[in-house]
Amino acid sequence: MTTLFISDLHLDAERPQVTELFGRFLREEARGADALYILGDLFEAWVGDDDPSETGAFVARELKAVAGAGVPVRFIRGNRDFLLGDAYARRAGMAILPDPAVVLLYGEPTLVMHGDTLCTDDVAYQQFRAQVRNPAWQQQFLSQPLAARLAFAQQARAASKAHQAGLQDKGTMETITDVSAPTVAATLAQFGIGRVIHGHTHRPAIHELDIDGKPHQRIVLGDWYDQGSVLRVSKDDARLSSL
Repeated sequence: MTTLFISDLHLDAERPQVTELFGRFLREEARGADALYILGDLFEAWVGDDDPSETGAFVARELKAVAGAGVPVRFIRGNRDFLLGDAYARRAGMAILPDPAVVLLYGEPTLVMHGDTLCTDDVAYQQFRAQVRNPAWQQQFLSQPLAARLAFAQQARAASKAHQAGLQDKGTMETITDVSAPTVAATLAQFGIGRVIHGHTHRPAIHELDIDGKPHQRIVLGDWYDQGSVLRVSKDDARLSSL
């Protein structure tokens, strides 16, 4: 049997073909898995569980069917859907995990996370993250009308693109937006675990690491902009591939 990991789907109404691909993946493969883990950025933006979008409704129905088939569905909030709450999780039949979380995969403890907290060289982003993850900020934001929240999400997306464009101009995009090796090592040491699975950076790969003379593994999930990226973990191996 296999446990499935995905992240960074960035689903929205502007890319219906990716939402359709996700639906097929859930119906054709996920319903037969041991478990499904979604490690953040399921949606391009999420401004509250009262969002009436058809994309959100479709995803909730399809995930609920996976859970109804007896497959545990686990979710970690990302930097685009950090406001996804318990109400939507119940609609989708999934459980929200803390970020990071330790899970047992066929006897091996594994750290799972979205991955943005590993990118500590991007100081501007980490400052923004600290602001929007503050419970007081979230409470104030969610109290605003839906239209105002949607407008803020558009502004935030534009600011993110401008920030990345600035890094590109400086030639620091590849390094600043990737994980910090010391932060990865410190995080694994903090939990005493030899394997981490995360998304966020959109750089799919399986990295074999030597940290303090001991073998470690960092598995990075890919995004779903052009194709679906899936990690399949079994008792014997871990395989990263595209749909």
